[in-house]
Amino acid sequence: MIDVFVKKFSEITTDELYAMLQLRSEVFVVEQDCVYQDIDYKDQKALHIFGYKNEKLVAYTRIFKPGDYFPQSSIGRVVVAQNQRKFGYGFVIMQHSIKAVKEHFNETIIKISAQKYLKKFYESLDFKQVGEEYLEDNIPHIPMIKK
Repeated sequence: MIDVFVKKFSEITTDELYAMLQLRSEVFVVEQDCVYQDIDYKDQKALHIFGYKNEKLVAYTRIFKPGDYFPQSSIGRVVVAQNQRKFGYGFVIMQHSIKAVKEHFNETIIKISAQKYLKKFYESLDFKQVGEEYLEDNIPHIPMIKK
């Protein structure tokens, strides 16, 4: 199992920041072979959900209150280290993220921009596709909402 922590940007230590950016880069830039601007000045507005296993960051998301990213609350940068995906940590970190949206923002409607190949994964968390497929950073995405 993983230990999950929720932090404001101002509460993140430099080591946590480094681990967060390293994991996001490892998966979104290197593994997915996608050149994009990960550091987008949205981290300062987000709450960060960290999932640690044996003191190593293995899962992460960031969440936003309504209006800070989409009109609805949202979850983004959902990432699990490649060698840790077989343990279900993506589901665990998303459950914690959904709970954090409710606890911190008092919201239940959540919008995500999901990579299309993860549609069934997000449907297992009660997200529904609400629009057409589009390309984001040359990767097929779909808009999804959980009510």
